[in-house]
Amino acid sequence: MTAGVDLGQPQAQAIRSDEDVVRVRQLVRTVAVAVKLSLVDQTKVVTAASELARNTLVYGGGGTVEVSTVDNGVRRGVRIVFADSGPGIADLDLALTDGYTTGGGLGLGLSGARRLVDEFDIQTAVGEGTRITVTKWSR
Repeated sequence: MTAGVDLGQPQAQAIRSDEDVVRVRQLVRTVAVAVKLSLVDQTKVVTAASELARNTLVYGGGGTVEVSTVDNGVRRGVRIVFADSGPGIADLDLALTDGYTTGGGLGLGLSGARRLVDEFDIQTAVGEGTRITVTKWSR
């Protein structure tokens, strides 16, 4: 257990307020340190998580995040799943375009968050919400 976080179990956190976005950042940093990501990679995954948590709050109307450790037999990493039941993303190709933003957040947009992690998967449907899974592996 690290700083009150049981790394053997996925850690769930609601995203309903700005304070929850801060809690997501702290949780992701704790897990990233525990799996021994480099300082640069810790910063990348925390930044991506912050942007995605803010998007979950602002555009998805709130939702949840689940943070877990992963191990592929060679490397350890952090996997983060953001989910909301918001309006979904009508034009995913546009939303994933470099530089596209609807304002707010860190200005990274989805494309910026995608560049900061090793694996990025997004599932969305208009009227049904969005689920984004990201993974950052140790080097």
